[in-house]
Amino acid sequence: MNIPVIAFVGRPNVGKSALFNRIIGHDKAIVSEEAGTTRDRHFALAEWNGRKFWLVDTGGLTEDSRLPMDVEIRRQVAQAIEEADLLLMVADAQVGVHPSDSRIVDLLRKSGKPFMVVANKVDDPRETDYFEFYRLAAGEPFPVSAANGKSSGDLLDAIIERIPAATGDENIEALRVAVVGRPNVGKSSFINRLLGESRLVVSDIAGTTRDSIDTPFTYHGQDIIFVDTAGLRRQSKVDDGIEFYSALRTRRAIDRADICILMIDAVEGLHNQDLKIANMAWEQGRALIVIVNKWDLKEKENNTAAKFEEEAGEKAPFLKYVPFVFTSALTGQRVTKVLDLILEVNAERHKRISTSQVNEALRDIVGRRQPPQAAGFEIKLNYATQVETAPPTILIFGNNPDLLQEHYVRYLHNCFREVWGFTGNPLRLTFKRKGGAPRE
Repeated sequence: MNIPVIAFVGRPNVGKSALFNRIIGHDKAIVSEEAGTTRDRHFALAEWNGRKFWLVDTGGLTEDSRLPMDVEIRRQVAQAIEEADLLLMVADAQVGVHPSDSRIVDLLRKSGKPFMVVANKVDDPRETDYFEFYRLAAGEPFPVSAANGKSSGDLLDAIIERIPAATGDENIEALRVAVVGRPNVGKSSFINRLLGESRLVVSDIAGTTRDSIDTPFTYHGQDIIFVDTAGLRRQSKVDDGIEFYSALRTRRAIDRADICILMIDAVEGLHNQDLKIANMAWEQGRALIVIVNKWDLKEKENNTAAKFEEEAGEKAPFLKYVPFVFTSALTGQRVTKVLDLILEVNAERHKRISTSQVNEALRDIVGRRQPPQAAGFEIKLNYATQVETAPPTILIFGNNPDLLQEHYVRYLHNCFREVWGFTGNPLRLTFKRKGGAPRE
């Protein structure tokens, strides 16, 4: 699914970050009265009235400053404008129209992108000072207060009316496979080797791939779209504007993917950032395959591959359910094996178990180990059914499911895994009291 992007632009100290935080509901961006606080960019996925969209906060644009930081901010704002589907030009209603506001509006107008003028710091909706922004000839200014939340819901309603609907891909039958990982682990080289031709730029310089690049391919009658993405660094290391938007595109690629291939450098080993990327894909319900690339360069002992997988599972238990492939994009070692594995994992993703089989398994699982009582309440699990695929989801009905202890939920999860595998895919268990609402 291609989710729209909304970018905040404006002068320093007009409250862009505060408005950003107000909309996403937590303090992701730094808010300060000091002009120029937002130098790094911030982005977050938000949802309103069932519509999802990305929000991007940018640095404040200054008056033709020659300071290197201000030059960099202007470059990053230009990238934000290029990426965005809708732009919010945030202004300070207490200051009124500033000459810079007019220049920013001209910049947005020249971009050809739709935009709104948002007059921030209108703490009382009865105030009319913000009418001054009609002078910008940029449509009706929208009053809001990031500080107290006044009219923020109305602003979100207006945003929803203006952004394009989230769209699927043209080939709905195609399987989208996003190749993700840290910079310079060999993602482009791997895809080139897999496809048998050099379609993507390959370089020893980290960060060569800036955009998410779609490459179609057909294997055993299945259309597959490989998406080569820019590498994700730790957020504190993403201080270059291009890399920031590369990270945003990577997250959007994960959103649109059916399967994510996490590529790891065999020599460098498993990093915390690798785990974060894997967890991101897993939490979003994507199937996952781990490729340990540059295996030809790895010094090996007995059972080196098995030990690598075991250590990964200790760091992130969900990786125990994920297939690992140890490859070399340079020599082609085991690269083609990944194609068959993609089809296998996709079949597991769409596997559907009959209700009678699920209930039979539940009876056997509970028969081996009853749910422990909680505060004197007996817990019974009565029956279950698979309610979704991609990712597979099993709904379990009982009398007091809210009292189930976490270790017993893990027991149920592991037992269902033993029966049906669902290899490479998250398995979600939800619980529902008879006549009540389900919980995860």
